[in-house]
Amino acid sequence: MSVPPCQPQAPERKVWPQGTLLWGTGRKDERSETSSILASVELGRVRLGEVTVKGVRLEEGRLVAPAREPEALVGAVLWGRSSDGQPVEVALCGAEATAEEPGVMWYQIQVWNAESSKWENPCVATHRVPSPRALAVPGVWDEQGARHEQAGQFTFACENGVISKCIGWGYKPWGRRAGHSLEELHQACTRMARADYCGNGRSHTREDTPIDLYDGMGVLARTREAAAGWEPGRASFEAAWTGDGAWCLSRTRDGSAMERILEECPALFEPGEKDLGEGDRCQVLRKGARAGAVLLRNRSYGKSEPASVPRGSP
Repeated sequence: MSVPPCQPQAPERKVWPQGTLLWGTGRKDERSETSSILASVELGRVRLGEVTVKGVRLEEGRLVAPAREPEALVGAVLWGRSSDGQPVEVALCGAEATAEEPGVMWYQIQVWNAESSKWENPCVATHRVPSPRALAVPGVWDEQGARHEQAGQFTFACENGVISKCIGWGYKPWGRRAGHSLEELHQACTRMARADYCGNGRSHTREDTPIDLYDGMGVLARTREAAAGWEPGRASFEAAWTGDGAWCLSRTRDGSAMERILEECPALFEPGEKDLGEGDRCQVLRKGARAGAVLLRNRSYGKSEPASVPRGSP
């Protein structure tokens, strides 16, 4: 390869739908919303110039190497894989501490595109974020949106994807609250943010759809007062969530018929009412699941309607 990594990048200003991206990266397969040109990265293969850097590890959102500051890894090349398992070279082109938590780093990354023979930012740009960065996040996600622990691997989550957004909302997978890990709460948040009701990787939301989310661990509380971009009076309960998808629904976020969800994953849901309190009433329930499995709930703009599918229908 004759082109050195970390080349200057012109901002891209194309607009992609918000809320549907998992990793926040470009797609390897344009037909699949959960395919990625960069799905995982290896910790054990790091090259800085002609030197192989050993002992690189991930500590709560930052890459750490023995006797080096995190910024000292800028310029390193790592190896990763796309969602279809193909190898990808990843260059670490910049590192800066996040404003909210100095121990967590924002990284500017580039991947080598063999077809165009140049280094490119794999993160999808939008009109709001034309040069997106990435967070280093423990675990890897598959094309169904499920998180897995893979020894020696991590995820570069771009800031326009829900893995990164959920961390920004307070659900850091390495964090703890009242003695409990936030890992599964973060995973539930990624399902909620994409409106992935069936837990199969399929999104049911539209660009820039406002949502309000709240959980039982006290990380986020329900917003009851009007704020910039949010009018509680226009919102109603949408769904309750687990790490595997919705536990129950009152309606869909994109306004499609509830029958569509029942047809998409007939083995998971059935019509049935459940009052979760505070005006959150379900119309469709996950089969055989306990209410204690609920990790968070959300509201969005729209009107809740009774399920029109007869009871007992698949």
